[in-house]
Parts: sequence; C-alpha cells; structure tokens
Amino acid sequence: MIGVFVTFRYRDNFDERAVRKIADTARSKFEGMPGLRSKAFTLNPVKREATNFYVWESEDAAKAFFTDEVLARVTDLYGVRPSVEFVQIASLVENARR
Repeated sequence: MIGVFVTFRYRDNFDERAVRKIADTARSKFEGMPGLRSKAFTLNPVKREATNFYVWESEDAAKAFFTDEVLARVTDLYGVRPSVEFVQIASLVENARR
C-alpha cells in the first residue's frame, strides 16, 4: 500500500469554509474509485493548511492518478499549488464497520 499526502499551504488567504465546501463537493468523486482504498480531507486552520491523505492499493494506481492535469485542476480549485509526498504504508489499522 502507498499513502499520499497532498498539502495545500496558504498564506493569508486560508478560508476554512471554502476548503470544507471543496471536500464536501469532491467526496462523491472518490467513492468507489478503483485502486483507492481511502481518502481523508483534513484541515489545520492554525497552520493555514489543508491536507488530503490517500491510501492506494498500489504505487502504480497512485502515480497514475496524480498527473500534471490533476495537479493543475486542484491548484485551480484550492487556489494554491500543493506539495505531493508518496510514502510506504508499513501497516494499516481500520476499525470502521461496514
């Protein structure tokens, strides 16, 4: 499994309500996405950051998703270009009930 941190760092123009609206609107686009195990939309108003964390079944699936076109689209959507960091997941605990 591969994790991906996509972090949007704002200066003075951080708008928590706008970021929450983006997350609410985008959520359905990721439900049932092939290769994507989970995604979390996070906020840190103190640091003026929004970080989306993805858990992918494979590195190939993760890298296939994060194209230049996708990064350009989310830059326009969030108003700031994100940093993207791929990490290996050593172990994952999931307690959600289905």
